[in-house]
Amino acid sequence: MALRELSSLEKYLGLKKPNKYSTQGDKKVPVLQNNNGPPLVGLVTIACHLVKEAKRPELLGDSTESRAVVQQWLEYRVTNLNGCTKDDMKTVLKDLNIYLQDKAYLAKNQFTLADILMYYGIQPLIVSYLFCHLFHPYLIQFRFLSPYYHFNCNMTLKHQSFK
Repeated sequence: MALRELSSLEKYLGLKKPNKYSTQGDKKVPVLQNNNGPPLVGLVTIACHLVKEAKRPELLGDSTESRAVVQQWLEYRVTNLNGCTKDDMKTVLKDLNIYLQDKAYLAKNQFTLADILMYYGIQPLIVSYLFCHLFHPYLIQFRFLSPYYHFNCNMTLKHQSFK
């Protein structure tokens, strides 16, 4: 899934030359062979590199505080969404529901890389949950997700069963 997310991020950022990715290990951690140095390993590391390559530093935060918030949510994305179970997903949705009650985006009123990667991470899970009717208590996420549908970049979704 991380390779699809990186490909979609490249399209969103308008990068003309697509990168070639591989994976390593049982968890299929993404790897980008960098011509200027050692390979870049990990979803967040590669995503931040792509943002810098696209010259979009505002997506990483425009202040020390917002950069810290973006990094916090990128860490949350990798540690809590990769391989999450049905119970984990409930926790993630509750966390987001509470956090987003008074904010437009994860970094308050600024759209960032954290919003993009959280969207890419939870969208397939939300689609799966919609079929299971487990979603009604988490209505704030729909407000959170609705602005992002315009840059979905044709991510192919597979139905995941959480039985």
